[in-house]
Amino acid sequence: MATVELRFSALPEHVRTARLVAAAVARRAGVDEAVLDEVRLAVGEACTRAVGLHQSSGVTAPVRVALIEDEKQFSIEVGDEAPRAAPGDRVPGARLDDGEEAEAEGEDEMGLAVISGLVDDVEVTAGEAGGLIRMSWPTTPAPLLP
Repeated sequence: MATVELRFSALPEHVRTARLVAAAVARRAGVDEAVLDEVRLAVGEACTRAVGLHQSSGVTAPVRVALIEDEKQFSIEVGDEAPRAAPGDRVPGARLDDGEEAEAEGEDEMGLAVISGLVDDVEVTAGEAGGLIRMSWPTTPAPLLP
């Protein structure tokens, strides 16, 4: 199992680099060429989401991206350290400050919807220590050379 790990400052200009590296590693891992655009877009969306969460929460830690090549699948994990309240921690009907929190949640949900539309195998977890988006694609083994 080969793994490539990236860590980058939570700045939008680094998202492009993460997309390019993810596509290159996915290609080498054997992800079908027709799916590489989906890999790029999904990684870009997940990294953009993580950058936004870090910036809105004031987190200075880097965004983490792990590109994992297994025998039959290629996985990407995008992790952030922005704390989330448990679903039961919010008081229903509580007033949000200038609608900023509601807007951030709407953008977050939109990003997750885009990722879910691009990737068949996606898992999203979040908690007090941050969140993780794990996406997987099947790979085709490299042909044996004579």
